[in-house]
Amino acid sequence: MTATRMGIRQLVEFTVRTGDLNPVTQASNNTAQLGSRIHRQLQDAHDEDGYESEVYMKQTATVAGQEYIIDGRADGVLTTDTGVLVEEIKTSARSFVKLDKNTTDRYWAQVFVYGHYLCQERDLDGVDIDLIYYDTRHKETSHHQQHKTAAELADFYRELLAQFAIWMQMRADIVKTRNESANKLQFPFPEFRAGQRQFSANVYKTIYTGSRLFVEAPTGTGKTMSTLFPTVKAMGAGLINRAFYLTAKAATRGVAEDAMARMTAKGLHAKSITLTARDTITFADEPEDATQNPYMLGYYDRLLPALVDLLSHNDCITRSVIEDYAHKHTLDPFEFSLDASLFCDVIICDYNYLFDPRVFLQRFFADDDAGNFFLIDEAHNLVDRSRSMYSAQINRAAFTDLLPELKQKKGHADSKLTKLRKVIRAVIECLNVLDSNLDKDEHFQDEAIEQVHEVLDAFTTQFHDWLEMEQNGEVKHVVDTCLDTFFLANAYLKISELYNEVYVTRTFRDNGDLCVRLVCLNASDFLDASMNKGCGAVLFSATLTPMDYYRDVLGGLDNSLATGMPSPFPPANQLVFVAQNIQTTYRERDASLPAITAALTAMTMAHAGNYLVFAPSYSYLEKVRGAFQLANPNAEVVTQKSGMSSTDRDSFLAAFTPGNNVTGFAVLGGSFAEGIDLRGKALEGVAVVSVGLPGLSGETDRLKEYYQHRNGQGFAYAYQLPGFNNVLQAAGRVIRGAKDVGVVLLLDRRFAERRYVDLFPRHWQHWQTGRSTRDLANALDTFWQAHAADTDK
Repeated sequence: MTATRMGIRQLVEFTVRTGDLNPVTQASNNTAQLGSRIHRQLQDAHDEDGYESEVYMKQTATVAGQEYIIDGRADGVLTTDTGVLVEEIKTSARSFVKLDKNTTDRYWAQVFVYGHYLCQERDLDGVDIDLIYYDTRHKETSHHQQHKTAAELADFYRELLAQFAIWMQMRADIVKTRNESANKLQFPFPEFRAGQRQFSANVYKTIYTGSRLFVEAPTGTGKTMSTLFPTVKAMGAGLINRAFYLTAKAATRGVAEDAMARMTAKGLHAKSITLTARDTITFADEPEDATQNPYMLGYYDRLLPALVDLLSHNDCITRSVIEDYAHKHTLDPFEFSLDASLFCDVIICDYNYLFDPRVFLQRFFADDDAGNFFLIDEAHNLVDRSRSMYSAQINRAAFTDLLPELKQKKGHADSKLTKLRKVIRAVIECLNVLDSNLDKDEHFQDEAIEQVHEVLDAFTTQFHDWLEMEQNGEVKHVVDTCLDTFFLANAYLKISELYNEVYVTRTFRDNGDLCVRLVCLNASDFLDASMNKGCGAVLFSATLTPMDYYRDVLGGLDNSLATGMPSPFPPANQLVFVAQNIQTTYRERDASLPAITAALTAMTMAHAGNYLVFAPSYSYLEKVRGAFQLANPNAEVVTQKSGMSSTDRDSFLAAFTPGNNVTGFAVLGGSFAEGIDLRGKALEGVAVVSVGLPGLSGETDRLKEYYQHRNGQGFAYAYQLPGFNNVLQAAGRVIRGAKDVGVVLLLDRRFAERRYVDLFPRHWQHWQTGRSTRDLANALDTFWQAHAADTDK
């Protein structure tokens, strides 16, 4: 039996929980970097000969039939003639007396475990405990000391493990049942699709070797099942304990839920859970006064029976299941889902739960865990998402809007309000100075602006005083007024702690508002560090071309393997045509409209059905649509608009019903360019107008300069490759099933240049080109005649 590693901190945080889910906002501007720096400062202050820092300790314990290696590092151990003292350093932006009992209980429990281990390892009768607390707001250090005998610490540890065993027996039972069913599980379809068996084998091998794999798997490969099935089999073999299926969109999470449900129907008994964002899953009947929230008060006292109930009756735990059981047991649904996830085998969630430094799951990723494995779906989306997650922005209006709401009133909070208004004014003045020195609409610099960091730090520090006061009357008004701005400033401060050579600072005006943005140009090292929290990862998508580009920007160039799967569908079922008579560079766009209109008319007239036309911007899209409708006044047209509601999007897609003759116009990179599944006669073809280059911007130009200096491929990394990915995603809407037949028109002569042809996927091997509308019409006629027998799809 392989031992499972568990950190002492993880053990304590999992076990020492009673009473209320703390309803008081505990937002903090602390970061891991800040905490580490304070730890080093306090440790370096020791000059005694007998002082040791970062003292590693471990013990092995059998809990619920499973062997655990429980380890950790004590911050400090001081040995003198009078005895041994063990230190534990904690940092927070709250004063020690304001910490809730759950927090302080966990602090003491962690250092008690270190004390117990120390007594056993060094044969001590007892130790002095020093809980050192650093208040980052007031920059004050306090010492909280106890003396514990070895017998007291041993008793405490036995009780801790006994409590832990209750929880672990639940998990052990789940794992035993999971493994038995996983070992018997057969592939849940009658047969593998073309390439799917090899895909699954590659995933299993990646798990077995604890490595990282990038996979380009075209539409129809069955990516979700190809990754989840071998992952579940690897769990049954004891190779991993838990998998995280990470996605960019809620719709993709639904596909993963369906895959788990299908395997469950075939006899698998594994627990899967889908995590939903806190603001989405909050109950509508929760009171505004958090201290009166029945879903939080007494939360931990109801948690165990609720988990037993949930886990006894459900394998596939979706959002609706969580909400049902949270209502039943009066528990906060978001926190309940997180606590339930600790007992689950597959956790389906958004990218940010692993990668975002502001919201990642501490309970899973505070320490590395070789039992974790990551499945990262639609990995091409992670490029922009990761840069966004590691960027942050503040704006002046967020602060100027506060002052009218924070009118001075007499009362016990008067002095605090004066201080708060003062630091808000300091932020505004700092930004005013930047505005006055800005001689154009935007300015970039390699260095962070230290003055901005200082005034934001002062603001968040002062605001914490209000969070610690009783939340009623004027205090609640101040907190409600400032909270969003506080979160904005807090995010900026956390990202600023990461600031290094991959960042630039952008100062700019936006409709008169002064903004400062920390722009992350390259998140690859951050992503790499996050993926190192587990034993390996598979990053997969239908479009990962060119592979080295994605491996580079997603943190896997030097430590991963890559493979591409063939399309399971006949390449001849798709006509890919490049119109070399069309030029869509900015200067040529208006002049090219007649040729574009003629090409779109030829496409829609050659074969009845529904078509999608994609353009790189809303303004250009409107020009193309207008020209097409002018030439085809009887054509039925639907058009994507900026900021469409979910109802509007559903209405747009509803037009693409088999038997209709609708031409839809949408933007590249938008909600209709990927993630929609229009099978069969729901869609006959796609036209892509232009090569999809992102619009010119200062930030994108800085990205180009960064990569030009780094690898000589600035234009490709900043413009060409992101744009071409959008093209591939849009083109991928056409062939969705084995019997699908359709056309892809690439309306820009640049597509026929070698720099683009080299990027064409393998299933575009029969691409054609022409220099006139007549050439296109002939190619379309030939194609549809060749597939006349297949047009019923």
